[in-house]
Amino acid sequence: MEQFIVSLPKAELHLHIEGTLEPEMAFRLAAKHGVVLPYASVEAMRQAYQFTNLQSFLDIYYAGADLLRDEADFHALTAAYLRKAHEQGVVHVEIFFDPQTHTQRGVAFASVVGGIRRALLEAEREWGITHRLILCFLRHLSAEEAMRTLEEALAYRDIITAVGLDSSESGHPPAKFAAVFERARSAGLLTVAHAGEEGPAHYISEALDILQVRRIDHGVRCEEDPELVRRLVRDRVPLTVCPLSNVKLQVFDRIESHNLKRLLDLGLCVTVNSDDPAYFGGYVLENYLAVQQALDLSKADVARLARNSIEASFLSAPEQRRWLAVIDRAAV
Repeated sequence: MEQFIVSLPKAELHLHIEGTLEPEMAFRLAAKHGVVLPYASVEAMRQAYQFTNLQSFLDIYYAGADLLRDEADFHALTAAYLRKAHEQGVVHVEIFFDPQTHTQRGVAFASVVGGIRRALLEAEREWGITHRLILCFLRHLSAEEAMRTLEEALAYRDIITAVGLDSSESGHPPAKFAAVFERARSAGLLTVAHAGEEGPAHYISEALDILQVRRIDHGVRCEEDPELVRRLVRDRVPLTVCPLSNVKLQVFDRIESHNLKRLLDLGLCVTVNSDDPAYFGGYVLENYLAVQQALDLSKADVARLARNSIEASFLSAPEQRRWLAVIDRAAV
């Protein structure tokens, strides 16, 4: 099964590049920048990744992100992720990055996007991995700050495909960013948003109706609203689900309780992604294996998840058809 999963061309659509900071790299960056980490070893740092909810994770996540300080750091981080993705059969990535996490620390926007972009182009040349770059706004900050970030980002419109919404969901409904997303759409950017992870199902509806998003990131709480589920099926709205993340952050108590198989059987366009793999215990392959084993997914189910990932991507129609044909051949 592991070989089968690796052999399937897959797109990863829900990946925070800052969340790929492995402890080994964190120690290297800390030494580079003269930072003393509050951990005795790499293993001690890894053992500290025990979270009770989204906020408890974000506290550690932002502390890790503080180690990213120049273009070389962002390049090294992104290159390490892309090598892992390539080894696991990922052929297309749509990467989230959080410029506000860095610019508010005095790191130049150009350094952030420059390092990420350089690694993406290198991976495309070396392995053929295609990419899209998605700028995420931090929803715990103000809409005014998000708008300022968007205006700065428009200078990089040629390399940024879409905007998204992440960070603390509870108490920060999608509607808070209505004007920001309207401005982004008017500039030709596509839109996605985290919704229905720790937030209620109606946040998913808000993201669709007010932000006019093309995809819902997470979305697992859609089951709370049967009419919403019917809408998601009818309109073929993709959900970028992150199983290991959901368990690590206690959205589900264990992987066997995850609703991915139910959503898949209902006809939703469910995809499998790794979210923040350095913190949640696995990249794409590990997420596929976890749900396959815990939910007793068949090879046909797994192939459907891979197909969904390509269909839900922002690849062109000809590019999608190319990869779907490869999946169909591999799944025979």
